[in-house]
Amino acid sequence: MELKAGDIVMLKSGGQPLTVAEVKGEDILCLWMGMEGDLFRETLPLATLIQVEEDEEEDEEDEEEDEDDE
Repeated sequence: MELKAGDIVMLKSGGQPLTVAEVKGEDILCLWMGMEGDLFRETLPLATLIQVEEDEEEDEEDEEEDEDDE
């Protein structure tokens, strides 16, 4: 898997989407927003990440909007 800045990834074990900020070989610097709006950054090994397709992320947002409408 080849990643570049701006790609969306997730931990293989689950969790929220992370944005790739920088790629240094097998080390991937990721950014994400916490529940209270705090910005987090962490360098993670490539082996722990999976790339998320843009469509999957949009589908999750659509599902959340549908739940809010109920």
